[in-house]
Amino acid sequence: MHPVVKLVSQRLALGLLLLFAASALIFLGTLILPGDVAQSILGQSATPEALANLREELGLNRPALVRYFDWLFSALQGDLGIALTNGQDIAESIGKRLGNTLFLAFWAAVISVPLAIFLGLLAVRYRDRWPDKLISAVTLASISIPEFLIGYLLIYFVAVQMGLFSSVAMINDSMSLFEKLNAIALPVAVLTLVVLAHMMRMTRAAILNVMQSAYIETAELKGLSTFHVIARHAFPNAIAPIVNVVMLNLAYLVVGVVVIEVVFVYPGMGQYLVDHVSKRDVPVVQACGLIFAAVYILLNMIADIVAILSNPRLRHPK
Repeated sequence: MHPVVKLVSQRLALGLLLLFAASALIFLGTLILPGDVAQSILGQSATPEALANLREELGLNRPALVRYFDWLFSALQGDLGIALTNGQDIAESIGKRLGNTLFLAFWAAVISVPLAIFLGLLAVRYRDRWPDKLISAVTLASISIPEFLIGYLLIYFVAVQMGLFSSVAMINDSMSLFEKLNAIALPVAVLTLVVLAHMMRMTRAAILNVMQSAYIETAELKGLSTFHVIARHAFPNAIAPIVNVVMLNLAYLVVGVVVIEVVFVYPGMGQYLVDHVSKRDVPVVQACGLIFAAVYILLNMIADIVAILSNPRLRHPK
């Protein structure tokens, strides 16, 4: 078997194993939550008979291991269950919310990834000079401030004081693309500031590490410009760690938007999860946790595969 095919197969198998482990941890986490699901649904005035009937209806009297495998096999078939609070199909509700979260993450990635790579290249080009110091200072300051605080600051100064964008990021199917982009401008700006610094710093560090190589010195001795050496010779050979950090931040854009969605009242997966956590809607919490875990594992697996494919020693074994 070709080494690349073997390594990719190993990463795929490891990803499935991690997803299985994550599903077990998610189910276990919902089991050890304090309180009684039946009690939270029926209220404090519920009779013991009503509580017993509801537990029987929800299958809470069955062994935990049996409930876990029933839930897992149903989830693999696309059946995520029914929400306890409103009786709606979870898969259908999550489908709409997940689309909104991916829409927000997509536009944040479209802005942040190219900008981070460009700023990383610019920082290397002007290493230890004022552009490098300015870029590092601004990005490190943005990542040091809590994201919810950045969101509230933008709401106050940009939306309230300047009146440029909406402070509430509500979107629906009847809105045009321009209206949707105007609605999500502030949450996209916050997400961009949060993930920009990490990607920029890793791009800078990876390229500087490659710049110490002998072939870079040869290219410089040939009279090539500094930016040409960085873009054509250093950057392609530093792509593996850059791809890894980009994928990690893309995973954060999808999985870590809970706080931003709550701040801007955005109808995405994060808001949906928070709403049902407060109601102890266990099937919804389990479904959201499983989807978040699957997205995170998938993007990390893609990063590993791209890093493998970008390594010439694996693509062209002797």
